[in-house]
Amino acid sequence: MKLFHISDLHIGKQLHGYSLIEDQKAILEQILDQIRQEHPRALLIAGDVYDKAVPSAETVEVFDEFLTQLSRMEGLDTYLISGNHDNDKRLDFGGRILKNCHIHIAGKAPGIENPHLLWEVLEDEYGRVNLYLMPFLKPSYVRTLFPDQEIESYEDAVQAVLSSAEIDEKQRNILVAHQLFSGRGASVEESASETFRVGGQDNIDVSLFGTLFDYVALGHLHAPQKAGKECFRYSGSPLKYSISEEHQKKSITVIELKEKGQLAISVIPLKPIREVRTLRGRLEEICKDSEESCEDYVAVTLTDEEALYEPGIALKQKYPNLLFWQVDNSRTQQEIQLLEETVTLDSPLEAFADFYQKMQGVPASEEELLLVGQMIEKAGDC
Repeated sequence: MKLFHISDLHIGKQLHGYSLIEDQKAILEQILDQIRQEHPRALLIAGDVYDKAVPSAETVEVFDEFLTQLSRMEGLDTYLISGNHDNDKRLDFGGRILKNCHIHIAGKAPGIENPHLLWEVLEDEYGRVNLYLMPFLKPSYVRTLFPDQEIESYEDAVQAVLSSAEIDEKQRNILVAHQLFSGRGASVEESASETFRVGGQDNIDVSLFGTLFDYVALGHLHAPQKAGKECFRYSGSPLKYSISEEHQKKSITVIELKEKGQLAISVIPLKPIREVRTLRGRLEEICKDSEESCEDYVAVTLTDEEALYEPGIALKQKYPNLLFWQVDNSRTQQEIQLLEETVTLDSPLEAFADFYQKMQGVPASEEELLLVGQMIEKAGDC
């Protein structure tokens, strides 16, 4: 059985004020073309379909067309979950009707009446494949599902939901999830366009999966990568959504399932209509061949030592989709060094005391400072 895994479409996202709708339409069409060529049994979309909880009409139209094309493909089922950027109720709208068109949506997290993962069963020559869909989970919500359990962290929340699913590890099982997972003692590659909790409080150890799943299709991180094991994977976003993603190779993850314990993982590269790039050098070098403009999204660092007259205009002529430009030369480096030498940062407790004084007009009491100090210390241990 062949499966396609994608995630983090972020339809409607902007890059430094530039709309990416045209780029997203083109990349979604590439995904459709690959489905027509490769004929996977299912497409797994691991969350963050939209970039905002309330997407624009144009954004919804783009995704509607994508789903319409998917529904017309013979032999294909599409399974999608909500991510932390999605509004679960909006994503779920029309879900029961769409299921008749082989589009299966798990927007809402498990509910009080049925605190289990939504699952479907696929069949091939080796038997059944159980497909579990776990939308983005928050501890505050999962506490209402399991009031008798102590659920303080994101890891506690995921563990509670997985435990309730009563998964038979002897069967072939696949999970689609949207959280921040990493292997024990192993780091994952993060991007500037992703959203995380302070102090890594949303980080979950993949050891929770144990041997329950043959493959876990993850969403949330934009770089294609494994999370601990090769079979626990982030497909990554189909487009580069920040400068920090400049060198990432965007792709579709392909899973070939055989008998229990046997699977192969490969990727199909995706090619955007515009790249995201950084350039560094002198203005004259960067703007050479100015008669030919470049449509890529470009961030420029100028190293010229002499003063420049309106470099932004010259750069914009060469690069119409200029994201930003900045200067890095001996003068700016000296200014930064001077700033670092003169700026001193207060401790969190000193910053609170100063803020309190300004807001209340009187100093904070010893009891108040002690209480805040304890809170700061506790937060540092998280």
